Amino acid sequence: MFMELSGQLGMWALLLLWCLTLSTADLPWPCPQKCVCRQNTLEINCSSKHLTVVPEGLPGNAEQLDLSGNRLKTLGRRQFYGLSKLEELDLSENIISMIEVEAFQGLKNLRFLRIKRNRLKIIAVGVFSGLPNLRSLDVSENEILVFLDFTFQEMGNLMEMNAGENDLVFISHRAFFGLKNLQVLNVDRSNLTSIPTEAFSQLQSLTKLRLRRLTISVLSNNAFRRLHQLRTLQILHWPSLETLNSNSLIGLNLTTLVISNCNLSSIPYTSLRHLVYLRYLDLSYNPIRSIQGNLLRELLRLQEFHLAGGNLLSIEPGAFKGLVYFRLLNVSSNRLTTLEESAFHSVGNLQTLRLDRNPLACDCRLLWVVRRRLRLNFDGRQPACSGPVLARRREFREFLEVELPVVFACRQARILNRQLQESKAEEGANVQFECRADGYPPPSISWLSPEQTPLSSMGRLRVLNNGSLEVRYAQAQDTGNYLCIAANSAGNDSISATLQVQSVLRNYTTPYFSDEGWVETSALPSTNSSGQVSNPYPFDAKTLIIATTMGFLSFLSSVAICFVFMFFWSQSQGQIKHTATIDFVPRTSMGGGGDGADSGRFTMKLI
Repeated sequence: MFMELSGQLGMWALLLLWCLTLSTADLPWPCPQKCVCRQNTLEINCSSKHLTVVPEGLPGNAEQLDLSGNRLKTLGRRQFYGLSKLEELDLSENIISMIEVEAFQGLKNLRFLRIKRNRLKIIAVGVFSGLPNLRSLDVSENEILVFLDFTFQEMGNLMEMNAGENDLVFISHRAFFGLKNLQVLNVDRSNLTSIPTEAFSQLQSLTKLRLRRLTISVLSNNAFRRLHQLRTLQILHWPSLETLNSNSLIGLNLTTLVISNCNLSSIPYTSLRHLVYLRYLDLSYNPIRSIQGNLLRELLRLQEFHLAGGNLLSIEPGAFKGLVYFRLLNVSSNRLTTLEESAFHSVGNLQTLRLDRNPLACDCRLLWVVRRRLRLNFDGRQPACSGPVLARRREFREFLEVELPVVFACRQARILNRQLQESKAEEGANVQFECRADGYPPPSISWLSPEQTPLSSMGRLRVLNNGSLEVRYAQAQDTGNYLCIAANSAGNDSISATLQVQSVLRNYTTPYFSDEGWVETSALPSTNSSGQVSNPYPFDAKTLIIATTMGFLSFLSSVAICFVFMFFWSQSQGQIKHTATIDFVPRTSMGGGGDGADSGRFTMKLI
């Protein structure tokens, strides 16, 4: 009987417990007025409700709280203290200008904090205390002027921070102290005048750094020292950046480097040479005109190179020599007329090529691209021809195989006037040799001196724009044979020109000094036994006047310095006695010792 009664009581107890559970589950979740609460996701949405203060009565087990788009101005101390389970807090797009110390105290489980688009001007030390598990912080698009020392010191587990779009003028050396696990940092559109090197050096775990819309013109040496874990560096939209110092990137082990929308006029080869782990390089939207040969070969692991939207005119042979892993080249939207196969280490490794929006001259130099048009990936943007007439505006995919030898053809360079040029000239005369050539593509013309050294467009012996060679003020040592070379992709042609320069004796004006002054006489230069021209006076009247004047000025300067020194020394001696009394004994007329003679006295006044 007792056993039966106890069994019935147990059943009633279980039934009562089940009923209590059902009633508790049906209880409404406490939700502040104007907010939307979702108990199944533990989310409270108070976004865009015109709130001026943080609402009260928030459920303590909430995990997400959205207060964005309101009119909050201030966050008080321990503002969210009862929300110990909160993992995500969004305070974006308010008008918060003041956050008190320990405002987030008690949010020990918070992982994501967004305070974007507010009016913060400064963040006091201690504001972020009590957030040991925070992983992501967004304080972008505020009006913050400075990051003080130890601002983030209690956020040891923070991994990502966005501090862009502020009015930063200074980041203190220890502002990032304590951020030992920070991996991603964005600093955009600030008023910094230099890279905050000392502050960045605190971030030993940083792997990605983005610096956008800064006004720095020179990237100084050792700008990112101690960032040994940094793998991605993005320098974006610096219109004033013109120079990277040779050691500006020293110490970095980057795999990705982006320097785009800046003002670099050339590729910073010396700054890049030690980045042997670099795989992705983007220098797009810089006014770079050329990719030179054999200067990128130290980037052994480079796979992708982007230089879109620049002023690129040429890619020299051997530009990507030694890059055995190279597989993508993007040079779209430039001013290239061709791209030769010799620029690459091996075109067999090339997978993607962007040549679109360039004024391409479709000749034999681009034949290798067209023949690979089915295997190469043009990223959905087919290159098109700008010339010759037969191929104008046609995309590469439109050409049939039988057309290629006719359209993509070259004509060997040929010098037009092959008549022998000989010139005899006196010293001081100007001489010109012509060299005109024909071919397709249009050949380049160069000249070699009699010593077989190339001549440039500068100097006394120079190559003109029309291909002619000009010898100005000819001298005897200019005598010899000069070689003109016309070259294009189909072949070369050359022709020589001979110059003979005759030396001429000239009269020399020799000054000498006489009783009547300096006299100039015209005479042939006389030589002594050693073969040197005699000149008894190695200076003239002008030199003598200048030397005398300089000596006189030096003397006056020395005297002035002495007087100034004596004046200051006398001032340091204190009060000066302006009168002095002197006793003396006059000597006798016989020159004796003056014994018995009357003594004398007079007073002297100092002026």
